[in-house]
Formats: sequence, C-alpha cells, structure tokens
Amino acid sequence: MAQAGKGKLNFRCPSCFMRDLDMDMFFDPDKGEYYCIRCCYHGDEKDVLEKNQMARFRYRDMLRRIDSWED
Repeated sequence: MAQAGKGKLNFRCPSCFMRDLDMDMFFDPDKGEYYCIRCCYHGDEKDVLEKNQMARFRYRDMLRRIDSWED
C-alpha cells in the first residue's frame, strides 16, 4: 500500500497482516499509540515493530525456491 506524502512512516497492522490484509495503522497522539480501523489491535511503536518482525520471520523464505527438504 502506497503512503501518500512525506513524514513518519506508516506501520502495517500486524493482526491484519497475518491474515493477508494490508492495512495501515493510524496514530493517536493523545494516547501515544497506533491503532487499526479494521480490527481491534492497538499498541505502541515498539509493540508494532516486534509483531511486524514476527511476520517477516514467518515469511522469510517466501521468495526462495526450495528444491528439496534436505539441507
């Protein structure tokens, strides 16, 4: 999903991303946390980055061709 304009980078919702949905999160400056308008996920920047790193770990070999299961 493209980000319009310059500024702070938008984060993807980790909960939606695990279900193959690409939803940007919004920032609430009063609470100092990010939230998703599609699901009930909310958290601070550290929590969002940790969960997105889990998604990267899960899909790390998606673009790699696997010819055999033996190393």
